[in-house]
Amino acid sequence: MLIISIIGNHQKIRFNEIIKGLERITPKTLSDRLKELEEAGILRREAFAEIPPRVEYSLTMDGKELRDLMIPLIKWASQRNEK
Repeated sequence: MLIISIIGNHQKIRFNEIIKGLERITPKTLSDRLKELEEAGILRREAFAEIPPRVEYSLTMDGKELRDLMIPLIKWASQRNEK
């Protein structure tokens, strides 16, 4: 949920920006999760043939729909933690 939320807060975002927004996740774990979300059709990975290599992630239409459905749950969890 956090990965989808972070990516959804941006039009496009790079790997290092995603990992900065997450606590206690290894690059390997994040990479694995991003691959799973891409295979599920939730996010899009765009690689650019540049030096150094550049990869950007964005949500697909399904990913945007899922994020919109998650927002009330995230708000509820946040309010619950404030109590």
